[in-house]
Amino acid sequence: MEACTPQPLPQNFLGKAFTYAQNQKQYLLTFLKDARIELSNTRAERSIQPFVIGRKNWLFCNTPGGAKSSAAIYSLIQMALENGVKPLEYLTYVFTQIQQNADIPILTLLPWAEEIPAHYKLPQNIPTEM
Repeated sequence: MEACTPQPLPQNFLGKAFTYAQNQKQYLLTFLKDARIELSNTRAERSIQPFVIGRKNWLFCNTPGGAKSSAAIYSLIQMALENGVKPLEYLTYVFTQIQQNADIPILTLLPWAEEIPAHYKLPQNIPTEM
């Protein structure tokens, strides 16, 4: 019995799709190695959707600096929600801490830091999506 020699894939859409899958195999199978990795980025896309839809209507977003500032604040709010922290109280706490102590370590201000007071945490039964 003769060994099968690999044949080049056809250069149509299906052949290009197979070639792409073969070339990206290690990346496509990464989620099998670590159960914490999500199969898709749908959750991340859903979390930024309100920002993308609303950014044209927000004040100061008509300049690159305004858009960058809005994105930074929105990212802080979404990060707080994803980590079970009340966004308004969290931002008030962070800005107060920065104002009182300019040399405060940034790691102590992140929403998952142990230094964040417990009364800023969301109750566990409240959904965190906007």
